[in-house]
Amino acid sequence: MNPQISRLQELAGLFLKLGAIGFGGPQAHIAMINDEAVEHRGWLDADEFSDGLAVCEMLPGPASTQMGIYTGYVYGGWLGALVAGLAFITPAFFIVVGLSWVYFQFQQLPQLIALFFGLSPVMIAIILGFCYKLGRKSIRNWIGITIAVLAFLASAFSDLSTPILFLLAGFLGMGLYGPKGLRLNSFMPLGVLATLQQTSFWGTERLSEYGWPLFTFFLKVGTFIFGGGLVIIPLLEFEVVEQLGWLSTADFINGVAIGQLSPGPVVLTAAFVGYKMAGFFGALISAIGIFTPSFLFIMLAAPVLVRLRRNPWVQGFLKGIKPAVVGAIMAAAVPLGQTAFGRETWALSVLAVIIAIASLTAIIRFKVTAWKLILGGAILGLVGYPLLS
Repeated sequence: MNPQISRLQELAGLFLKLGAIGFGGPQAHIAMINDEAVEHRGWLDADEFSDGLAVCEMLPGPASTQMGIYTGYVYGGWLGALVAGLAFITPAFFIVVGLSWVYFQFQQLPQLIALFFGLSPVMIAIILGFCYKLGRKSIRNWIGITIAVLAFLASAFSDLSTPILFLLAGFLGMGLYGPKGLRLNSFMPLGVLATLQQTSFWGTERLSEYGWPLFTFFLKVGTFIFGGGLVIIPLLEFEVVEQLGWLSTADFINGVAIGQLSPGPVVLTAAFVGYKMAGFFGALISAIGIFTPSFLFIMLAAPVLVRLRRNPWVQGFLKGIKPAVVGAIMAAAVPLGQTAFGRETWALSVLAVIIAIASLTAIIRFKVTAWKLILGGAILGLVGYPLLS
């Protein structure tokens, strides 16, 4: 057999497996890739892996997915990068589409209402826990605190789009941390929509109207996910809830929960949004849009990026962005928290707060993984909601 074909088959088999069993979040994904590709198979040595990881953490986009693409690039060239990335994403994509179909078909069922009642406060805890961990790594002095606070205030009380906010913070970081009028067009609002009837499963009747807007929107989102998958939250919450009106706040937080339920990257929440607007093909277009920057960054620029990450201007830019990410996510968590905790009875609100506090404690103090918390929240919701409503 052709050695290249053999390598592509090996990459496809490994990353399909990792994409199907990779519960536990991006750090678990990266650890599994290291175990399989470095320790067991020897496709990369330890230095190649650490250099690749540093590059992937520097880039916008989901680091674990990019690490899979990078591994494929090192072992199998450009085709290897494409095969590894697609294989890693595919299982989670179909899981998210399936869960999205269930959600929009049966969201009025009492059992599903109870289930997402328990999931919503867990998601708030996961978001706050992510902010805590990212803040500990990226905010080390009063400058970082100031950037985070300003980003929070700008996100909460102005119409400044998140990509422009991140760019401004990055340029501020270059001025403050780098050695002694760039403007990006904002996402263009398409107008707040009236509540749409649920699309068909395939969504072909809406592709002409929403296909291109979904692709271009998620292409921009995929270019600005600095700091990990949950950075998608402020970008999506501002645009798809407040500006475009594609989702309600409740649907949005439930969509993030569905993204967490899959074994793949949480940015596959994009597929949930795409499914709502244009069915399966809308989900596919959205997923292609959000992952395209990750493939391009790794496949076209990996050798350059290994050197670029050491550039002091680039390091300063990232030092400015990371505190802004914390502030923007905290601002996005405010309306999500209002939805999660503002329930129809005070007893349900108290239970939601208790679930959130317990989940946040489990994340910070005991390092409990997200899927275990989601399972616990779902059980508490199914048991507690009928009793207290």
